Amino acid sequence: MASQKIIFVAFAIEDVRIRDLIKGQSLHTRSPFEYVDMSVKEAYDEEWKKKVRTRILRSDGVIAIVSKNSLSSTGQMWEIQCAKEERKPLRGVWGYTTDRTNLVGVNTVIWAWDNIAAFIDSL
Repeated sequence: MASQKIIFVAFAIEDVRIRDLIKGQSLHTRSPFEYVDMSVKEAYDEEWKKKVRTRILRSDGVIAIVSKNSLSSTGQMWEIQCAKEERKPLRGVWGYTTDRTNLVGVNTVIWAWDNIAAFIDSL
């Protein structure tokens, strides 16, 4: 098995259930990645941004859960921008089969374990 990878997951708070599914997958004993949870539990202030940037810097890559909710999620959009600024590998994963929202500059794929594993293996 490949070495463990640290993945930061950026998501809109409305998509927390999808985030939970990815978190659950990471707990699988043969999962090739470690999950980093930076859920928003407080207001977006400079301290929050510093904490998020630090965690993104420590991550091997960033997965963004993409949905229509992403378009209005200032926190998620900031996390994605931060990942780009820090030149972290970024992959979007559509959270829902009926939602193909496009985020400019985010290469997004269908949510399937093979797609997620391929991204992680590329890191």
